[in-house]
Amino acid sequence: MVRDGDAHDRGESDAGSERGGSGGERGGSDADAATDGGTDRRLVAGWEGRYYEDFAVGDVYKHPYGRTVTETDNVWFTNLSMNLNPMHFNEAYAAETEFGERLVDGTFVIALAVGMSVIDVSANATANLGYDEVRHHAPVFHGDTLFAESEVLDKRESDSRDRVGIVTTELRAYNQNDELVLSLERTPMVLMRSYAEPSAARPTGWPAGVGTQPEDLE
Repeated sequence: MVRDGDAHDRGESDAGSERGGSGGERGGSDADAATDGGTDRRLVAGWEGRYYEDFAVGDVYKHPYGRTVTETDNVWFTNLSMNLNPMHFNEAYAAETEFGERLVDGTFVIALAVGMSVIDVSANATANLGYDEVRHHAPVFHGDTLFAESEVLDKRESDSRDRVGIVTTELRAYNQNDELVLSLERTPMVLMRSYAEPSAARPTGWPAGVGTQPEDLE
Protein backbone atom coordinates (compact mmCIF):
# COMPACT_ATOMS: atom_id res chain seq x y z
CA MET A 1 0.00 0.00 0.00
CA VAL A 2 2.82 2.45 0.86
CA ARG A 3 4.93 3.47 -2.11
CA ASP A 4 8.73 3.65 -2.04
CA GLY A 5 9.87 7.07 -0.95
CA ASP A 6 6.28 8.16 -0.41
CA ALA A 7 5.67 7.61 3.25
CA HIS A 8 7.89 10.41 4.55
CA ASP A 9 8.39 12.28 1.33
CA ARG A 10 7.26 15.72 2.51
CA GLY A 11 7.36 16.35 -1.23
CA GLU A 12 11.02 15.49 -1.79
CA SER A 13 10.41 12.51 -4.08
CA ASP A 14 10.22 12.68 -7.86
CA ALA A 15 6.58 11.68 -7.62
CA GLY A 16 5.88 14.64 -5.37
CA SER A 17 7.39 17.12 -7.78
CA GLU A 18 5.42 15.66 -10.66
CA ARG A 19 2.17 16.01 -8.73
CA GLY A 20 2.25 19.72 -8.22
CA GLY A 21 5.44 20.34 -6.30
CA SER A 22 4.67 19.15 -2.82
CA GLY A 23 8.39 19.32 -2.22
CA GLY A 24 10.29 21.80 -4.37
CA GLU A 25 7.59 24.41 -3.94
CA ARG A 26 6.85 23.76 -0.22
CA GLY A 27 5.84 27.36 0.29
CA GLY A 28 8.70 28.65 -1.84
CA SER A 29 11.52 26.97 -3.74
CA ASP A 30 15.22 27.67 -3.26
CA ALA A 31 14.98 29.95 -6.27
CA ASP A 32 12.40 32.00 -4.37
CA ALA A 33 14.42 32.21 -1.18
CA ALA A 34 15.71 35.67 -0.37
CA THR A 35 19.50 35.79 -0.22
CA ASP A 36 22.04 38.47 0.60
CA GLY A 37 24.18 38.17 -2.48
CA GLY A 38 25.90 34.85 -1.97
CA THR A 39 26.64 34.87 1.77
CA ASP A 40 25.32 32.17 4.09
CA ARG A 41 22.27 34.13 5.27
CA ARG A 42 19.02 33.49 3.43
CA LEU A 43 15.34 32.95 4.08
CA VAL A 44 14.36 29.35 3.38
CA ALA A 45 10.78 28.08 3.55
CA GLY A 46 10.06 25.45 6.17
CA TRP A 47 7.41 22.75 5.97
CA GLU A 48 3.93 24.30 5.95
CA GLY A 49 1.79 21.29 5.14
CA ARG A 50 0.22 20.27 1.87
CA TYR A 51 -2.04 22.36 -0.31
CA TYR A 52 -4.84 20.91 -2.43
CA GLU A 53 -2.60 20.56 -5.50
CA ASP A 54 -0.17 18.37 -3.54
CA PHE A 55 -2.60 15.52 -2.86
CA ALA A 56 -2.92 12.46 -5.11
CA VAL A 57 -5.36 9.61 -4.62
CA GLY A 58 -3.53 6.55 -3.34
CA ASP A 59 -0.76 8.46 -1.55
CA VAL A 60 -0.03 7.35 2.03
CA TYR A 61 1.55 9.68 4.60
CA LYS A 62 3.09 8.10 7.69
CA HIS A 63 2.89 10.97 10.15
CA PRO A 64 6.04 11.80 12.12
CA TYR A 65 6.47 11.24 15.85
CA GLY A 66 4.74 8.53 17.80
CA ARG A 67 3.01 9.63 20.99
CA THR A 68 2.94 7.70 24.26
CA VAL A 69 -0.41 7.94 26.04
CA THR A 70 -0.12 8.61 29.76
CA GLU A 71 -2.44 8.21 32.71
CA THR A 72 -2.53 12.00 33.01
CA ASP A 73 -3.80 12.31 29.43
CA ASN A 74 -6.64 9.93 30.19
CA VAL A 75 -7.62 11.43 33.55
CA TRP A 76 -7.56 15.03 32.33
CA PHE A 77 -9.39 14.32 29.11
CA THR A 78 -12.03 12.26 30.92
CA ASN A 79 -12.59 15.10 33.39
CA LEU A 80 -12.64 17.80 30.71
CA SER A 81 -15.15 15.94 28.57
CA MET A 82 -17.27 14.82 31.58
CA ASN A 83 -17.08 11.18 30.58
CA LEU A 84 -18.62 9.36 33.56
CA ASN A 85 -17.80 5.79 32.50
CA PRO A 86 -15.76 4.36 35.40
CA MET A 87 -13.66 2.31 32.94
CA HIS A 88 -11.58 5.45 32.48
CA PHE A 89 -11.07 6.68 36.06
CA ASN A 90 -11.94 3.91 38.54
CA GLU A 91 -9.06 1.43 38.83
CA ALA A 92 -10.88 -0.89 41.28
CA TYR A 93 -13.86 -1.12 38.94
CA ALA A 94 -11.75 -1.58 35.81
CA ALA A 95 -9.63 -4.30 37.46
CA GLU A 96 -12.70 -6.53 37.62
CA THR A 97 -13.50 -6.22 33.92
CA GLU A 98 -12.18 -8.37 31.07
CA PHE A 99 -9.41 -5.81 30.48
CA GLY A 100 -8.10 -5.84 34.06
CA GLU A 101 -7.24 -2.14 34.05
CA ARG A 102 -8.51 1.26 32.95
CA LEU A 103 -8.98 1.98 29.25
CA VAL A 104 -7.99 5.21 27.55
CA ASP A 105 -11.01 7.30 26.53
CA GLY A 106 -11.77 6.47 22.89
CA THR A 107 -12.53 10.08 22.02
CA PHE A 108 -9.04 11.02 23.22
CA VAL A 109 -7.61 8.41 20.85
CA ILE A 110 -9.58 10.01 18.00
CA ALA A 111 -8.41 13.51 18.93
CA LEU A 112 -4.79 12.39 19.20
CA ALA A 113 -4.76 10.54 15.87
CA VAL A 114 -6.42 13.44 14.07
CA GLY A 115 -3.96 15.86 15.62
CA MET A 116 -1.01 13.74 14.52
CA SER A 117 -2.31 13.86 10.93
CA VAL A 118 -2.66 17.65 10.71
CA ILE A 119 0.99 18.22 9.76
CA ASP A 120 0.46 16.27 6.53
CA VAL A 121 -3.24 16.56 5.76
CA SER A 122 -4.95 19.64 7.13
CA ALA A 123 -2.43 22.29 8.19
CA ASN A 124 -3.90 24.39 5.38
CA ALA A 125 -7.53 23.38 5.85
CA THR A 126 -10.25 26.01 6.14
CA ALA A 127 -12.85 23.60 7.54
CA ASN A 128 -13.40 19.96 8.46
CA LEU A 129 -16.56 18.77 6.74
CA GLY A 130 -16.98 15.47 8.50
CA TYR A 131 -15.68 12.37 10.25
CA ASP A 132 -17.09 9.09 8.97
CA GLU A 133 -16.67 5.34 9.38
CA VAL A 134 -15.12 5.72 12.84
CA ARG A 135 -14.05 2.34 14.19
CA HIS A 136 -12.22 1.40 17.41
CA HIS A 137 -10.46 -1.86 16.56
CA ALA A 138 -8.59 -2.47 19.82
CA PRO A 139 -8.38 -0.87 23.28
CA VAL A 140 -5.67 1.62 24.21
CA PHE A 141 -4.02 1.42 27.63
CA HIS A 142 -1.83 3.78 29.68
CA GLY A 143 1.71 3.53 28.33
CA ASP A 144 0.76 2.55 24.78
CA THR A 145 2.52 4.51 22.03
CA LEU A 146 0.38 5.41 19.04
CA PHE A 147 1.42 6.05 15.45
CA ALA A 148 -0.81 7.37 12.67
CA GLU A 149 -0.94 7.35 8.89
CA SER A 150 -3.35 8.76 6.30
CA GLU A 151 -4.26 7.49 2.83
CA VAL A 152 -5.80 9.81 0.25
CA LEU A 153 -9.10 8.31 -0.92
CA ASP A 154 -10.56 11.13 -2.99
CA LYS A 155 -10.07 14.77 -3.99
CA ARG A 156 -12.13 17.29 -5.92
CA GLU A 157 -12.41 21.02 -6.36
CA SER A 158 -15.11 22.71 -4.31
CA ASP A 159 -18.32 23.64 -6.11
CA SER A 160 -18.97 26.60 -3.82
CA ARG A 161 -15.50 28.05 -3.17
CA ASP A 162 -12.88 28.64 -5.84
CA ARG A 163 -9.96 28.80 -3.39
CA VAL A 164 -10.27 25.33 -1.84
CA GLY A 165 -10.55 21.67 -2.73
CA ILE A 166 -12.11 18.81 -0.80
CA VAL A 167 -9.84 15.95 0.24
CA THR A 168 -10.98 12.68 1.83
CA THR A 169 -8.46 10.54 3.67
CA GLU A 170 -8.56 7.37 5.72
CA LEU A 171 -6.75 7.85 9.01
CA ARG A 172 -5.34 4.77 10.73
CA ALA A 173 -3.71 4.57 14.16
CA TYR A 174 -1.55 1.70 15.43
CA ASN A 175 0.04 0.88 18.77
CA GLN A 176 3.67 -0.09 19.37
CA ASN A 177 2.80 -3.73 18.59
CA ASP A 178 1.49 -2.83 15.11
CA GLU A 179 -2.11 -3.45 16.20
CA LEU A 180 -4.67 -1.30 14.42
CA VAL A 181 -6.53 0.55 17.18
CA LEU A 182 -8.49 3.17 15.20
CA SER A 183 -9.62 3.97 11.68
CA LEU A 184 -11.80 6.74 10.33
CA GLU A 185 -12.40 8.84 7.25
CA ARG A 186 -12.15 12.61 7.44
CA THR A 187 -12.83 15.25 4.85
CA PRO A 188 -11.29 18.72 5.16
CA MET A 189 -11.50 21.67 2.79
CA VAL A 190 -7.89 22.49 1.89
CA LEU A 191 -6.57 25.76 0.49
CA MET A 192 -5.17 25.78 -3.03
CA ARG A 193 -1.51 26.72 -3.28
CA SER A 194 -2.32 29.10 -6.14
CA TYR A 195 -4.53 31.09 -3.76
CA ALA A 196 -2.40 30.90 -0.61
CA GLU A 197 0.86 31.99 -2.30
CA PRO A 198 3.05 30.98 0.68
CA SER A 199 6.53 32.47 0.98
CA ALA A 200 9.65 32.03 3.07
CA ALA A 201 9.28 35.58 4.40
CA ARG A 202 5.68 35.13 5.50
CA PRO A 203 4.83 31.51 6.36
CA THR A 204 1.40 30.42 7.50
CA GLY A 205 0.32 32.15 10.69
CA TRP A 206 2.87 34.98 10.57
CA PRO A 207 1.67 38.60 10.25
CA ALA A 208 3.55 40.90 7.89
CA GLY A 209 6.74 42.48 9.19
CA VAL A 210 7.57 40.01 11.99
CA GLY A 211 11.05 38.51 12.17
CA THR A 212 13.74 38.55 9.50
CA GLN A 213 12.63 40.25 6.30
CA PRO A 214 14.11 39.95 2.78
CA GLU A 215 15.44 43.49 3.03
CA ASP A 216 17.36 42.51 6.17
CA LEU A 217 19.49 40.25 4.00
CA GLU A 218 20.35 42.84 1.37
